[in-house]
Amino acid sequence: MEYITKQYIELKCLEATQPIGNMYVAVINQDELEYISFADVRRLRDGSDNREVEDYIGIQRELNPNREKEIGKYVNLIDASFPNSIILAMSSNHAEFDEKTNTMKILYKQDVAKVLDGQHRIAGLNHYEKPGNTFQCIVTIYIDMELEDQAIVFATINKEQKNVSNSLVADLYAFAQSRSPQKTAHNVVRALNAKEGSPFYKRIKILGNARNKEVETITQDTFVKNLIKYISKNPQQDRDFYKRKKRKKLPLVEGAELERYFLRNIFIEDEEDYKIAQILWNYFHAVQKRWPEAWDNLRPNMILNRSTGFIALMRFFKHAYLHFNKIGEIVSKEEFYSIFKEIDIDERNFTKDVFVPGSSGQGELYRQLRDKSGLAK
Repeated sequence: MEYITKQYIELKCLEATQPIGNMYVAVINQDELEYISFADVRRLRDGSDNREVEDYIGIQRELNPNREKEIGKYVNLIDASFPNSIILAMSSNHAEFDEKTNTMKILYKQDVAKVLDGQHRIAGLNHYEKPGNTFQCIVTIYIDMELEDQAIVFATINKEQKNVSNSLVADLYAFAQSRSPQKTAHNVVRALNAKEGSPFYKRIKILGNARNKEVETITQDTFVKNLIKYISKNPQQDRDFYKRKKRKKLPLVEGAELERYFLRNIFIEDEEDYKIAQILWNYFHAVQKRWPEAWDNLRPNMILNRSTGFIALMRFFKHAYLHFNKIGEIVSKEEFYSIFKEIDIDERNFTKDVFVPGSSGQGELYRQLRDKSGLAK
């Protein structure tokens, strides 16, 4: 093909500075964009698996053949238009910006531009039937963007505009190189879901895209939200601190603040998150031991192992943990069980008929756990 003989393409750009770094807005011809870009679009076609962000993005945002065909038809209409920018990430080994001429020089080679947003539009352009006519696209280019930031840009764009699941957004924090409450919660959830013997073994809908809905009864998003509330008042602010300060640590908390965020100092002091995972493992192991049939019962009418039961148990978790006056330490399975064995709730009652799905059922179960345990505060 004649365009392969090109060595570089040059694009006039507008440079914009934002907190995440500089970005460059340009206009590029459709055939050039198709040639230099890559995303799960090409990965899925050629079977290659050398992916980074796409390993996560691809699970949730696989190329939809029907969407590709729909856009393929659209691009050939007389009034076809892509008014929104396609987001690309490139290495400085392949692209260089000249401030004097406001020109971006890009190596004209396949797979030099990673698509963070816009893979379906590019796939649809493969069906453009008017090669003699120009179809130009607006692109936003990031140079030498860290993998973490690529993931966060993707998550931000899609959380706000395309309703990507909150579980996927939580999962993308795994790319973070610095600590954050989000990453800690992600690590804990992953560990509890993956470790055989865990009360949550293969029970959590990672990425909110369950392979077996009958077994996976709790979403990653539900778990993360109910865990983070005991770690941080402002998770985004904490994440920003670690990203800016690198190796410095947040100040420890004490008094009433420590009682409210009783896992916070463990999060701050430890390099690993195993302590938080072990505490939750022990707590829910005690729940499973106290009500084994209700916890392991996968019938849709049962609520203990679903969001109604889980959210109520996570509210009660604060009372159970603080009861032992061991903040910062691991409370054992036996200690947690000593609380639950005193709670007189028949496990046959953990149904939707008794505890209605939603906040009312969650609240009622929480109140019964609190009152029957004698741990009310």
